[in-house]
Amino acid sequence: MDAIAHIREIEEQGYTVLENVIEPDLTAELNDALLRIEHDEKIRPGANSFEGHHTIRIYNLLARAAVFRQIPTHPALLPVVEGILDEGCLISSLSSISIDPGEGAQPLHVDDTLIGLRRPHQAVVCNSMWALTDFTEANGATRIVPGSHLWDRRPEYGESYDTIAAEMPRGSLLIWNGSLWHGGGANQSGERRVGIAMNYCAGFIRQQENQQLGIPLEIVSKFSPRLKALAGFGTYKNLIGHIDKQSPMQKLFGEDEAFRSVWDQIG
Repeated sequence: MDAIAHIREIEEQGYTVLENVIEPDLTAELNDALLRIEHDEKIRPGANSFEGHHTIRIYNLLARAAVFRQIPTHPALLPVVEGILDEGCLISSLSSISIDPGEGAQPLHVDDTLIGLRRPHQAVVCNSMWALTDFTEANGATRIVPGSHLWDRRPEYGESYDTIAAEMPRGSLLIWNGSLWHGGGANQSGERRVGIAMNYCAGFIRQQENQQLGIPLEIVSKFSPRLKALAGFGTYKNLIGHIDKQSPMQKLFGEDEAFRSVWDQIG
């Protein structure tokens, strides 16, 4: 399937799966980096039903290791996300979710739950899950309700609903509309399920993780221009996010000299 076919699937059923698109060496390097951070920073499981009591989550990954810079602009992922949102989309958050044996199922939810728009609405959030291990129904593969992104309501927190497990082999991607009903599965196996949640939002809404304050500027300065823009150091449609009629990339890094505000372009 090409990007257009995956975009169509997301529009129709709310999600799509891209199998075996993450390079094996990158998958291994990401796994190693997560284990190192978990050990060095003594990361512990959460303490609530949403984050889980047997789930390790590591937030703000772009600030933690250079290898994570390869995720937001991955050529198998970004064109699909841009087709659901647009090329002005932003990184909303980048975090890992490692579900250990014994974890219960996460309550079903939608990722745009805090956005006050009447449902259904156009996509303003598009998220993805990177499978760094095999995702199976037994080890906690993401549970989804196909077509629910088109409904006029959200799930009631903690209620039970019919779902399917988004099973996929290591090195695959699950991409979904932020209005899709979904949640992490229960891990009833003897192995850890490791995923990375690469989440995007439309360029005109606030990001879930504050990328501009959360990532030191000396790290951002090493990002590619596209990654800087995705992190929020560009502008949306040559206006939203400017600093004194300059893009943040101009103001902070002396880049993007061709930037002209939308008003300047009108003349």
